[in-house]
Amino acid sequence: MKSIAALALISSAAAFAPTPVSKVGSSLGYAKELDSMPTSVECPKVFDPLGLSDYLPVDWARRAELSNGRSAMLATVGWFFPKVFGTFASSDVTTTDPIDAILQADPQWWAQWILICGVFETYKYKKEMEGKSFLGGDDPAVDYLKLWPADQAARDDLKMKELKNGRLAMIGFAGFVANHFIPGSCPVPDIIA
Repeated sequence: MKSIAALALISSAAAFAPTPVSKVGSSLGYAKELDSMPTSVECPKVFDPLGLSDYLPVDWARRAELSNGRSAMLATVGWFFPKVFGTFASSDVTTTDPIDAILQADPQWWAQWILICGVFETYKYKKEMEGKSFLGGDDPAVDYLKLWPADQAARDDLKMKELKNGRLAMIGFAGFVANHFIPGSCPVPDIIA
């Protein structure tokens, strides 16, 4: 009986003994496409702490970042514009608070907005199928003012400026929203808050 108890104790103690760990190769890992992405002097490495590049195409993620950055730049201006310059003559939206204005807007306005966004997205998609780009490719889809530079160094500089400004706008807009729901949570001037 004592020998059975001793064997049981020895075998359970072996469960806590360290075992040699072998390196197992994974199909997931650092996406090599990140090495060729343009970076800035301030941040020479690509920031991907969650390893999303393992699951998403890197080019698609960069295009989404630029597109969302542009939206955030417009949203940042739209956040404080009514507070500084006032609202349009309207009977349905009577506030300068952006969140309340969203809730006061007539559903017909939202239907029109969704339709115009769909038209823009369709146009962007058609131009992308033609090889043109809204996101800093070699041949821009829309350049009415002819501001797209001819040399590659100036193009890369313009792309990096837009990327940085878009990132700043995304952080800024998130701060405006946080300050709206938790007043005083971000150092936002009273004219914008």
